[in-house]
Amino acid sequence: MLLAFPVALFPAALLSDIAYVQTSQIQWTNFSAWLITGALVFGGFTLLWSAIGTIVSRGALRRRKGVSLLLLALAWIAGLFNAFQHSHDGWSSVGTLGLALSVLSTLFVLAAGMVFFSQSRTAAMEAAR
Repeated sequence: MLLAFPVALFPAALLSDIAYVQTSQIQWTNFSAWLITGALVFGGFTLLWSAIGTIVSRGALRRRKGVSLLLLALAWIAGLFNAFQHSHDGWSSVGTLGLALSVLSTLFVLAAGMVFFSQSRTAAMEAAR
């Protein structure tokens, strides 16, 4: 359930960055900064929970959870640098680097979500056997 927050908030921040690049309305960058902050807070709890889940699991499930954990950690790190970038004033808050970091964090978190939810489905199917 915790993974739903960064999966929703990082892409929303990307959309608000795109809106800022298109319109130059400063409120979009403020909105994006808050979305990134929320994604980092919930992403931190998700990382902690995912690390615990990876440690206690075994076999192939542990490898898949490890991949999901790695992708989530990469998304969190890219999001952290993105939050630092968005703390600048004016155009430099988003620009090319901020937009690229938003794309990276979005791609990493969506990939983590895909890996995580595919493993949940696989685990449920194996348990049903």
